[in-house]
Amino acid sequence: MTTSRSPKQPPKPSLPMIAATTAALPAVVLSSLALAQPAAAQQPARNIPSSLAAAMKAQAAAKAAGTVIPAAVVSTTIPAAFQPAQPAAPAEYTIARGDTVSAIAGRFGLDTGEILKLNNLQANTVIYPGQKLKLSGSAAPAAPAPAAAPAAPAPAGGATYTVKPGDTLGAIAAKHNVALSDVFTWNNLSMRSIIYPGQKIKVGGGDSTPAPAAAPAPAPAAPALAATSAPATGSYTIKAGDTLSAIASRHGVKLSDLLSANKLGMTSIIYPGSKLAIPDGSGQSDPQPAAAAPQPAAAPLVPSSFLGFSYPAAVVSSANENKALLNASPVPSRDEMKNIVADTARRMGVDPSLALAFAFQESGFNQRAVSPANAIGTMQVIPSSGQWASDLVGRKLNLLDPYDNATAGIAIIRQLLATSKDQDTAIAGYYQGQYSVSKYGMYDDTKAYLAAIKAHQKNFG
Repeated sequence: MTTSRSPKQPPKPSLPMIAATTAALPAVVLSSLALAQPAAAQQPARNIPSSLAAAMKAQAAAKAAGTVIPAAVVSTTIPAAFQPAQPAAPAEYTIARGDTVSAIAGRFGLDTGEILKLNNLQANTVIYPGQKLKLSGSAAPAAPAPAAAPAAPAPAGGATYTVKPGDTLGAIAAKHNVALSDVFTWNNLSMRSIIYPGQKIKVGGGDSTPAPAAAPAPAPAAPALAATSAPATGSYTIKAGDTLSAIASRHGVKLSDLLSANKLGMTSIIYPGSKLAIPDGSGQSDPQPAAAAPQPAAAPLVPSSFLGFSYPAAVVSSANENKALLNASPVPSRDEMKNIVADTARRMGVDPSLALAFAFQESGFNQRAVSPANAIGTMQVIPSSGQWASDLVGRKLNLLDPYDNATAGIAIIRQLLATSKDQDTAIAGYYQGQYSVSKYGMYDDTKAYLAAIKAHQKNFG
């Protein structure tokens, strides 16, 4: 599992020195032109532009003197007809796997900084296949969204929000005072969905609680619901570990009535903090809502100790909340998670076999894994390391999201590889912490972890 560490920025690569290359290329071009037209030196005015004739004359003189023509001179003397053609830049470009912003800019002869500014991106923003990049036009103003945030709670027609870099579905839902489950429903999304800057997200869909006649529920339940759909027993705030059936039982109402009153289905996902309307229990008047439920104190989902070490109660409590959230959420299968890790590693420039080795060792590709130290998901990243990873990639990462979890772990691996003296030390840093390894060396369990990662990498390679 990863531990918190001080982020270090890897050294920036030096710019390639292109002047010499540029200077050398035209010499070849010019000499081939001279061979093609041997008489041009004597009769420059007949078929050859005067600028080219001057360049050929300069080359001949330079060759005789053993000097090289400066690149600036050559570039200004070669006619446009002889320069390589640059593909015309489209107004919009769809990112393909393996693309980078700088490579796209180079392909169309554009400035990388201008493309970043045009799309409200930063140099360290992660881009995704299928994402649209503007290559011309003016930068979209990304500022008006905060002013509109308080005014968005559920207009009847369904308001929309344009996703900006760094947004998450949870943050968008909170900003507009709507339930995350409603955002999923209105947009046909799930916990596994990826959103992109520029994408439109519906953040309003009309009334979400009072729904007297809207449920295609069983025929017997509809009349009862019409008479009792008002939340006579009030509302209930969902807690970690709750299920719809348990909430219905606790309040003495039918599960079908609870689902209908809240426009939910049997497959709906509920989240801690969301409110449920509790309908009248058709004669079962909700006695002792608190006496029966706390009785069976269920065993915690995450134990309080690991490898003989006990963790603080607050950390274990947070780990149990995260475990409950993941248990209630759809997550990729282990095979799907394996593909997500490999694809993310390729996109981020990390050897996929190394990333897969970490994911297998940490969780066995299990996105629902949570440790007593509150290390979350496939890559087992603790929240403080998740914040570091967010800083590294330039956007807020949600460790409960499978794609963000893979991104966080691989961003940390990439940074450790860039700032450690060798790969073994980087691998050890993921487990023990980079500072601890540099100060105390590798502990015995760290050495065993290193050996396991190397063996897994060989298998995945």
